[in-house]
Amino acid sequence: MTFSDDMSRLLVVLHGANLNLLGERPAAHYGTLRLAELEEGITGVARAHGWKCVCHQTNHEGEFIDLVQRYRHAGALLVNPGAWTHYSYAIRDALEVVSGPIAAVHLSDITKREAWRAQAVIADVVQIRVSGRGPAGYEDAVKALLELAGGGMNEMHKTG
Repeated sequence: MTFSDDMSRLLVVLHGANLNLLGERPAAHYGTLRLAELEEGITGVARAHGWKCVCHQTNHEGEFIDLVQRYRHAGALLVNPGAWTHYSYAIRDALEVVSGPIAAVHLSDITKREAWRAQAVIADVVQIRVSGRGPAGYEDAVKALLELAGGGMNEMHKTG
């Protein structure tokens, strides 16, 4: 995808550190779904609403920031920075310049785990926060994001 491409109906999903190990991580917190299966579901919801979807995962904070910057003008951004949520002001600052709506999603309920996970330094720069709903939280976030971006199912019915 180049900068000249129309990104107004593009949902970008960015997964952070260790999310490539979904299906192997403690099931009590993360469930048994693998990352590819999770992304399939997210992409399906986006397509059902007439949106394109691209997903990326990285274990490198700088690469995550590069991806945020690359897609800062996408129609909507869904992020799960993993542990970076709790301390990465660099990611927070990158998210601050994103032009479309942002959702932050966590499979586990970060407020009911270790004390250090309760803080989310990105909280003030995202419009939607979903935590502790497992894979269903991603679907909820996608629908809310697309609605916020003006391209949800209700918007499609208005114009169609």
